[in-house]
Amino acid sequence: MQSKKRRFIIAMDQGTTSSRAVLFDSQGNALAQHNIEYPQIFPQPGWVEHDPVAILGTQTDALRRVVQSAGIRPDEIAAIGLTNQRETTLLWERDTGKPLHNAIVWQCRRSAAYVERLRADGLETHIRDTTGLTPDAYFSATKLAWLLDKLDLHERAQAGELCFGTVDTWLAWNMVQGHPHVTDVSNASRTMLFNIHTMDWDDTLLRALNIPRAVLPRVVDTAGVVGELSGDILGAPVPLASMAGDQQAALFGQACHRLGMLKNTYGTGCFLLMNTGTTPVASQHGLLSTVAWRIGGQTTYALEGSVFIGGAAVQWLRDEMGLIRHAADSEAIAAALPDNGGVYMVPAFTGLGAPYWDMYSRGLIVGLTRGSGRAHIVRAALESIAYQSADLVEAMAQDSGVLPKELRIDGGASANSFLMQFQADILQAPVVRPAVTETTALGAALLAGLAVEVWPDLAALSGIWQQERRFEPFMSQDARDQALVGWHRAVERARS
Repeated sequence: MQSKKRRFIIAMDQGTTSSRAVLFDSQGNALAQHNIEYPQIFPQPGWVEHDPVAILGTQTDALRRVVQSAGIRPDEIAAIGLTNQRETTLLWERDTGKPLHNAIVWQCRRSAAYVERLRADGLETHIRDTTGLTPDAYFSATKLAWLLDKLDLHERAQAGELCFGTVDTWLAWNMVQGHPHVTDVSNASRTMLFNIHTMDWDDTLLRALNIPRAVLPRVVDTAGVVGELSGDILGAPVPLASMAGDQQAALFGQACHRLGMLKNTYGTGCFLLMNTGTTPVASQHGLLSTVAWRIGGQTTYALEGSVFIGGAAVQWLRDEMGLIRHAADSEAIAAALPDNGGVYMVPAFTGLGAPYWDMYSRGLIVGLTRGSGRAHIVRAALESIAYQSADLVEAMAQDSGVLPKELRIDGGASANSFLMQFQADILQAPVVRPAVTETTALGAALLAGLAVEVWPDLAALSGIWQQERRFEPFMSQDARDQALVGWHRAVERARS
């Protein structure tokens, strides 16, 4: 049991555009945070990179600064949890720690040809059945294969001279004493190299991509002490006690610990995850089956669906169309109308994700009349976020056989009460906004606290999550059905 003086937990939240550190107390209250942005690198169209040194430097600096700003001592920190952008791929020398290339970011499409080769080799079904994923350049496997090929590093990788890792692995290797080469099961399950049934790297996929096992990290529990931070970081040893992909951490931070519970993160896109319990669910509707977390050797799985354009639709209204000055203005503008006036927007700017998976779809606005105005388009953009999320909830219910009792929400757009009420109406289920919206960081902190016994078990976490507002559905069933018919007609017009 940790000493009572060790009453704080820090979550390191390493994201796609910034590195953050958030300080929590033992009641789960966020007391302080520090955020540092870092550059995005675009070598050519469709390619996205990060500087590995910048990732490490900004995350280390954010951790130090949150401790300094809060005025706490390192010996008051019970543990540190780590959550990270998923799928981003790094490769470095084992002896020196020198990166061999910039990190290839999850958004990067440079390895699409490798995906086509896997499909041509007849491995699409194997990938789905084994990893729970759909073959795509989004995941780490083909990014790593590209690096090994491009840099001609297969012999060095086979000899054990190199380390592959996602961002969690890179940070742990550099920040923890002894340079552990580890990843947790939630991040491993996003590589498209990991068998989520046997919980081991898959030899068939390794052979297909010519990736030697020697380059891969050891896979550990999501909640568990990896080691202690190097003394030069905070001046005292503090355990790194959890590692989790950002969306899985948010699911845990939303206290979705039981089968059928689900959360939706409303950001640039939307990430919807449902806890499916101790058995992975194979999706028949274009969703991903993934590992949520593993605690004490017990694995919990999730179904995941992504909306490509969520809050980005509102940004488009602001930045490209000039229809609003601030994203927050959209709430009052939409709420001023009694309904959408038959106007629907399908924001398929980069195609449609689950359950449609149509990369050739394009955005459109339908139903315009002479009476349509700016407010109708603003409202249609907000409603499109809720419709797309409802499509994912419906797909999850069909795959899992579990009807959601409520949807827990977080992310920037969850502050828009018009959108959240409309989401409840379209789902015909309550939508619940938590008091602490930093759910990704909170999830990492709670997982770390479990590992060092700040909390003895999951039951002890029940009081940490608190509701801020609950949106109950009040739209009639007829009105809902009519709205959904209009939406699905609009989607069909947008599809390729």
